[in-house]
Amino acid sequence: MPQAPPRIAVIGVGNAFRHDDGIGPAVVRRLRERALDRPLPPSVTLVDCDGETGRLMSLWEGAELAIVIDAAHAHPGHPGRVHRFDHEGPYAHRAATSSHGLGLGEAIELSDVLGRLPGRLIVLAVEGADTTLGTGLTHAVAAAVDRLAETVEAEITAHKDDRARNASRRVGGGSRPADG
Repeated sequence: MPQAPPRIAVIGVGNAFRHDDGIGPAVVRRLRERALDRPLPPSVTLVDCDGETGRLMSLWEGAELAIVIDAAHAHPGHPGRVHRFDHEGPYAHRAATSSHGLGLGEAIELSDVLGRLPGRLIVLAVEGADTTLGTGLTHAVAAAVDRLAETVEAEITAHKDDRARNASRRVGGGSRPADG
């Protein structure tokens, strides 16, 4: 029986009706647009999430790779600046910079305790300027959308390449004759 392809979850966290808090869904939307010309592997799931702890956990559970895009607050802030963390990084702790009161940091902590983290978790946190009610990203945050979509695509490709290399090592025994 063939092994199921790896599951990769790309999760855009945020609220599109709170300006820059909508960065996660905006990146997921851009990835869907780009996939019309360059399809993503069938194992990739693109999804929006409001950041609720239980929903986040269910979206990444069982995934080999989960990439989460979320808005962040920093003081002083630099709108549009992107921070990259994994589940062991500072974003996983309660002092996190998430723009949500609860959610991502707690979901990571709880998933870790329960053994429900994905194989690899990458968080791309984007500093925002405006999270008041309204639609549309500020200019600085909107400028990061294409770059983030490219980053996500590169992470997916790197994951697939690493997985293929590891599979070929297992099949080929992992050793090569020494030159000489």
